[in-house]
Amino acid sequence: MSLEEVKKSRPDWLRVKAPTSKEYHNTYDLIRRHKLNTVCEEAACPNIGECWKQKHATVMILGSVCTRACAFCNVKTGRPDQLDPHEPDNLANAIGELGLKHVVITSVDRDDLDDGGANHFASCITKIRNRAEGTTIEVLTPDFRNKGDSWQIVADAEPDVYNHNIETVPSLYSRIRPGARYFGSLELLSNVKKRNPKIFTKSGIMVGLGETKEEVLQVMDDLRSANVDFMTIGQYLQPTPKHAPIDRYVTPEEFAYYERVARVKGFLMVSSSPLTRSSYHADADFERLKQAAGGLHDYTSTRID
Repeated sequence: MSLEEVKKSRPDWLRVKAPTSKEYHNTYDLIRRHKLNTVCEEAACPNIGECWKQKHATVMILGSVCTRACAFCNVKTGRPDQLDPHEPDNLANAIGELGLKHVVITSVDRDDLDDGGANHFASCITKIRNRAEGTTIEVLTPDFRNKGDSWQIVADAEPDVYNHNIETVPSLYSRIRPGARYFGSLELLSNVKKRNPKIFTKSGIMVGLGETKEEVLQVMDDLRSANVDFMTIGQYLQPTPKHAPIDRYVTPEEFAYYERVARVKGFLMVSSSPLTRSSYHADADFERLKQAAGGLHDYTSTRID
């Protein structure tokens, strides 16, 4: 079956309208003006129309070319871009202009850099704090594999949410995420929480790649053992014919089941639906996460409006 045939066979719950709103085009123009990359575009996210209409974009720093070639990801792989020293300032200015209360910053893998790009992440966080004090910051980082304790540099810059995606179940890693290590990702998340318990930790997986329900439940247990606060679960969609094929379309009822179980297992916040992505509704989810945590975290008036 061709990719076009696969797309045509998608169930109704995975069909989205093409973006046409004025607000969408305004966000597009702003991103171009500040020379920013977004994972919304690079990863061909199905929610781009909805999110950009609401002035919510997930910014991708450290260039647009990744040093890894995961079987699920649509981001370009090859020789990475040179680091743009003006990117942290451009990012902070764009966020200030958009008036965002919450921003998500992710990146390509930069295995070519000594620190994996950790210092660039930290610089972006600092610049945003200086330019937009009321904006809360969520980072979605690589695993910094073989880069020592680079994750500490990001954690010590004190983002409000530290996200690192598990992506899939352990049995599929060699095929879907060959450059990563499942237990290495769990260790990173656990270490962030140990280093700064006030940082919310977050992770997510895709389903529909060939995993079993029992494996998904085991991932939940593993993430809770690492004290992860927030979990996302979404449907994998094959971006091109060269990427991993879809094994099946998971029904909305099964996503609802996963959400119920995850909440019982102790996650403070769960987003589980066919169109869920790591940063989908991240601003609203963070507000609910903060409320669910009650008095667990001490946020100052400069951090939260």
